[in-house]
Amino acid sequence: MTCTLLILLPVMFAALSCTEKDNPPSDEELLRVPFTSTLDQQEKDFYLYLPKGYRDDPNKKWPVLMFLHGNGERGNSKDELDFVLIHGPLYEAWVQRKDLPFLIISPQLPMFGLDTVGIPYLTNRDPGIIPKRLESGVPDREPPSKMPDPMAGAEPVDSLPYVTLPKGWDQIEADLLHMIENVLAEYQGDAGRVYLTGLSYGGFGTWYIASRHPELFAAINPIVGWGHPDLMGPIAGAQLPVWVFSGGRDPVVPKKYFLPGLNKLEELGHKEVRYTIEEDMGHDTWKRVYAGDDLYTWLLAHSR
Repeated sequence: MTCTLLILLPVMFAALSCTEKDNPPSDEELLRVPFTSTLDQQEKDFYLYLPKGYRDDPNKKWPVLMFLHGNGERGNSKDELDFVLIHGPLYEAWVQRKDLPFLIISPQLPMFGLDTVGIPYLTNRDPGIIPKRLESGVPDREPPSKMPDPMAGAEPVDSLPYVTLPKGWDQIEADLLHMIENVLAEYQGDAGRVYLTGLSYGGFGTWYIASRHPELFAAINPIVGWGHPDLMGPIAGAQLPVWVFSGGRDPVVPKKYFLPGLNKLEELGHKEVRYTIEEDMGHDTWKRVYAGDDLYTWLLAHSR
């Protein structure tokens, strides 16, 4: 009996190996999903990433990750939509072929006239900076910025200049909610595992949308965007898990501004507040965070 099993086991493993080779998981896909914006009643698109293996089981529910980009990737959500591929989890999954098991929703914030006020990285924007997915392999990553200032501690502040950034993601709140509803209804999204992340302008947007709809998300991750204490009540009330990142040498969004909101969360009894300062990094701290695995593992550990 034992000898027979020993002979059969290698055969069984060989058969399983052949089956896996004959039936590889379905390829990842990047879809442009049309919608009518409540802002101006114009038809626009958002990107939806379908992960590897999505087509293999029609009954499987997948976690949903909405990503809010920074100020430099704004556009008309049509021929300029590719700018949202420059940074973030969509860049990691599609361009760098990182195996992320999420449906990734990546919308585009309108210009709201900011391309006419002399902001160089918007008015002189070159489509050549948009990264391309290669037929095989991945392109070289853009290195993080080299910071001239030494690392130093954060000094507390008594007041903050604003609750949300002007002409930010709060302006298209209804569209963002519609996108999530659409993906949950039309695709295999798991309503109990919807996550929200964003960088810079998108980090501020993450705080705002989460404060307005804390019951919708299983966890949130603002990167280099601080949250105003006025937004913390609903987040603490829902005990919505938060993991925040800032750059220790960020001259754009200094780490000192993160402390009032985070302290407010703790004051309100929030039990899962996580704050990481990448002391050696500048404003583009997101490059390290999204390229790693820790954030995605942490998100997937949470469900509503």
